[in-house]
Amino acid sequence: MKNSPILIIEDSEIDQYIAKYMIKKFDENIDVLQAFDGQEALEVLTILPRQPVVILLDINMPRMNGHEFLKEYTASNIEKTSIAILTSSFQQSDKDQCLKFTCVKKYITKPFEVSDLNDLLSS
Repeated sequence: MKNSPILIIEDSEIDQYIAKYMIKKFDENIDVLQAFDGQEALEVLTILPRQPVVILLDINMPRMNGHEFLKEYTASNIEKTSIAILTSSFQQSDKDQCLKFTCVKKYITKPFEVSDLNDLLSS
């Protein structure tokens, strides 16, 4: 799966580390890109020669949170890809708000499991 990166958008360094570890456990050849908030992610996405196969998106982040990212991302000219929400939020309102976006394919509550990644990449 080399050259098919996954982008992790997460403000917590520990959660970034865990997600990256799980991705590499699934397939060590996957390139893992990282951004620490939605604004940084949009900047990264605009310069990539090829869009990630999946974006893992946290909701609660400083500067630009996950909800704000989804609005900006869908309004942008960036080629769209599948997004999985990866969050600790169990609030139904967060889930409902995220799933309104057609690019959001899955809502995962932490902890992130290898089986979650397998489901995402096989669909």
